[in-house]
Amino acid sequence: MTDSRTNLLGLPMEGMIAFFDALGEKPFRARQVMKWIYARGVDDFESMTDLSKDLRARLAQEAEIRLPEIGAVQDSEDGTVKWFLRTDEHQGIETVYIPEPSRGTLCISSQVGCAMDCSFCATAQQGFNRNLTAAEIVGQVLIAKRMLEPGPDGRRAITNVVLMGMGEPLANYRNVVPALKILIDDFGFELSRRRVTLSTSGIVPWIDKLADDCNVALAVSLHAPHDALRNELVPINRRYPIAKLLDACWRYASAYSSRQVTFEYVMLDGVNDGREHADRLIRLLRNRPAKVNLIPFNPFPGTHYRRSPDDVIDRFRERLLGGGVLATTRRTRGDDIDAACGQLAGRVVDRMRVRLGKKLIGVTVQA
Repeated sequence: MTDSRTNLLGLPMEGMIAFFDALGEKPFRARQVMKWIYARGVDDFESMTDLSKDLRARLAQEAEIRLPEIGAVQDSEDGTVKWFLRTDEHQGIETVYIPEPSRGTLCISSQVGCAMDCSFCATAQQGFNRNLTAAEIVGQVLIAKRMLEPGPDGRRAITNVVLMGMGEPLANYRNVVPALKILIDDFGFELSRRRVTLSTSGIVPWIDKLADDCNVALAVSLHAPHDALRNELVPINRRYPIAKLLDACWRYASAYSSRQVTFEYVMLDGVNDGREHADRLIRLLRNRPAKVNLIPFNPFPGTHYRRSPDDVIDRFRERLLGGGVLATTRRTRGDDIDAACGQLAGRVVDRMRVRLGKKLIGVTVQA
C-alpha cells in the first residue's frame, strides 16, 4: 500500500504554513518544524520537544521527513566527497562536496540525467529520466550537512551551494524554486543569497522569471563566443542564441544593482581556446556585470574532447583580463573519483534524449 503521508522535506515556508493550517495549527508551528529539520537535522517528530505530545503523535501519522537513500560515498585524495543517492532501485544522482581553505561548496543535482545534450558533459551522455522533487533537491544538502559537520578532520562546513550537478535547473523550475527558498530561508539552511548559485545552459524565459521569484546568484554555461560553435557545444543555443541569452543575463543583473553574472567556459583543446575566441568573448562581455570562470575540461569515457594545455588556459585568461573582462580559472577537484565539473553521471535510465541537429522537443519545463 502506498504511504499517503506528506513529506515535509522540501516544503518552503508558505507550503509548511499551509500544511499546519490544514491541521488547525498556528503558523509558528511551521517555523518550529523547519528549524528542527534544517538547522538541527532532526527527522524524528518525537524528538521535536517544543511540540505538544498530541501534535507529535499526529505528525507521525500524517507526515514524514524522508531523505534520499545513500547508495555509495567516495572520498578523493584532495578532500572532495561524492555521494551516489538512489532515486529508485535502478537509478540515482550524484552530489559533490568541495572543500577549500575559505569555503565549503556543495554541488547538487536537479534532475535524473539531463536533456540538454551538451557534447562535452558526461551527464548529458546518460540521457534524461525525470525531474527531482524539491525534497530530493534539499535532501542532498541535508545528507551532506549531517555527514560533514563535524567530520573526522574537524568541522567541515557547507558555506556555498551550487546547482551545477546533474540536470538543467530551469527545466525543473517548479521544484527548484521551492528548494532555493529553503536554502536561503532564515528557518531553512540560512545561506546568503550570494552563496547560492543556479547554473543554467540558457533557458531565457525562465531566467527572467527567476529574477522575479528568487534572488540568487546566476551562472550561465556559455562555452563559446559565437552561435555557430555554441550550437555544437550547447544545443539549446539554437532556441535561445547568444544575443537573446545575454540580454536576459543583463536584465537579471539589473534587477539587483550589485549583481554579477558568472559565465562558465570549459576549455577544449583546439575547439574554443584560441586568441580569436578570447577576443570575441571580450567584445561580448566588456563593460558588463560579467565574470568568466574558465574550466579545464575533465575527460570521461567515450569523449573525443581534450583539455586545453595549462599554458593555453593561462594565455586565454590573461587576454581576457587585458581586454577588461574579469576572469578566473577553476581548480580541478575530485577527478580521481569522477567528481570534477562535467564528470557527474550517476545512473540514468534514459527516457528522453535530445540529439544534435534535432528540434529540442524533449525539454520539458515544469512551471
